Amino acid sequence: MFTDRNNTTNSYDDIIDHPHHVSTQHPRMSMTDRAAQFSPFAALTGYGDVIKETARVTDRKPELSESEKTELDYKLQKVCDYPGEKPTVSITYFVPDLKKAGGSYRTISGQIKKIDDYKKQVVLLDKSTIDIDCILEIQLP
Repeated sequence: MFTDRNNTTNSYDDIIDHPHHVSTQHPRMSMTDRAAQFSPFAALTGYGDVIKETARVTDRKPELSESEKTELDYKLQKVCDYPGEKPTVSITYFVPDLKKAGGSYRTISGQIKKIDDYKKQVVLLDKSTIDIDCILEIQLP
C-alpha cells in the first residue's frame, strides 16, 4: 500500500495488482483505429487549396502601342481579304485568369472564318473564338 506525502493511502491500491480487463462483448480496437484517434485533422478545410492558388503564377497582360495595334489590324484585314482559300495563321493571344489577376499566353493556328465586329472577336474555321483586344501577335504565311 502506497502512502503519499500526507500519509493517506492511495485509492488504487485495491486494483493495482489485478490483470487488465478484456471485454467479452466489445471487440478489441485495432492499432490503426486507435492511432487514428490521435492523428491530426484539417482544422482549416480548404486552406491547402488557397495556398496552392496563391502560389500559382500568372502573367500580366501587355499593353500594345498604337503602332502595334495598327499592324495587327492590317494583318487581320490582309488575311480576311485574301483571295480564295484563307491561309493558316498563328495567333498568339492573352487569356485572362478567372480566379486572380493576370492570365496566360496561348498560341493557336488555323484559318480565320470571319471577324465578328459586334462581339469584337476573330472566329476560326474550327469555331474557336479569340477576343480582338487580347491578340498580341499574328504570324502570316
